Amino acid sequence: MKMMELIAPCHFGLEAVLKREILDLGYEISKVEDGRVTFFGDPQAICDANIFLRTAERILLKVGTVRAQTFDELFEGTKALPWEEYIPKDGKFWVTKATSIKSKLFSPTDIQSIMKKAMVERLKTVYAQDWFEESGAAFPVRVTFMKDEALIGIDTSGNSLHKRGYRKLTSKAPITETLAAALIMLTPWNRDRILVDPFCGSGTFPIEAAMMAANIAPGMNREFIAEQWRHLIPKQCWYDALDEAREMVDDQIEVDIQGYDIDGNIVRSARENARLAGVDHLIHFQQRPVSELRHPKKYGFVITNPPYGERIEEKANLPKLYREIGKSFEGLDSWSEYLITAYEDAEKYIGKKADRNRKIYNGMMKTYFYQFLGPRPPRAKRSGE
Repeated sequence: MKMMELIAPCHFGLEAVLKREILDLGYEISKVEDGRVTFFGDPQAICDANIFLRTAERILLKVGTVRAQTFDELFEGTKALPWEEYIPKDGKFWVTKATSIKSKLFSPTDIQSIMKKAMVERLKTVYAQDWFEESGAAFPVRVTFMKDEALIGIDTSGNSLHKRGYRKLTSKAPITETLAAALIMLTPWNRDRILVDPFCGSGTFPIEAAMMAANIAPGMNREFIAEQWRHLIPKQCWYDALDEAREMVDDQIEVDIQGYDIDGNIVRSARENARLAGVDHLIHFQQRPVSELRHPKKYGFVITNPPYGERIEEKANLPKLYREIGKSFEGLDSWSEYLITAYEDAEKYIGKKADRNRKIYNGMMKTYFYQFLGPRPPRAKRSGE
């Protein structure tokens, strides 16, 4: 099958996690940049990446790059790309999103319009026709300008990959599924260890952890726009990826994953989301404030996304809340605690300095992933020792 270059965007600061995931799938990395990882793959790789990657935002099929400081240069550069290799005569094509950073061309609507015209002109010449009905499969194009160079790709995913299909009910400020998965993967947590989220909200951290523990592929219960690209991706590729995903599932495992929230309605929503994800039997949800966070077992993990005062009236409550978090941590002296927050005084009121602090951009918001590392559990003795 033909080799292609694929682009996997991700949250800024989490490129290394995504790179590891792609390597684990067996594909070769071509480039790692801020907010994306590019890799080589055949049509099967498009299916595998969409179904198995937990931390990518979407998968783009790279068409090419264009250097342009004027709209004439953008038009000619776009027209020179081999669009006919991807878009058939009846294909529906448009530039669905254009972003520009530190570039002369910065108007998204103008970039979109010029590129669409250039694509039409190219395909007119190749297909020897003046009109395109665009009644077939969809080919949404995305372009990112950085310092006057445009990276152009066709979206194979459709809806963002964070939309696993299970989160029908959300809390006030939910963390995305892809970000939650990436943060869990930044910790040494595994399914043999306890995990508690005392601010579980929609249940995203516990659900993503349970899906990892049960080997449930994040994309196995949703659809992708590239499923209609029969001329590029044989249907059998999708069947093979789904068959592999189903064979990997082991949801009869025993795990200790818990989610708490002070709001009973939110807890009920989290339970329903877990049911839709097929992991409700693996998670214990409970209405409980963070001040009552305690656990009799040792060497567990707290991974959470506490409130950080997006509204002015909420900011006044943050010192008290983060003091409560710190006090609860004191009672879990052998545990490791990880929390993501935009609140810059988090360490001050928690009462201790994090062992590690990683800066991560959640959309345009700068957040911090504070990591308070507990001791490792003693290694189990082997027979004869």
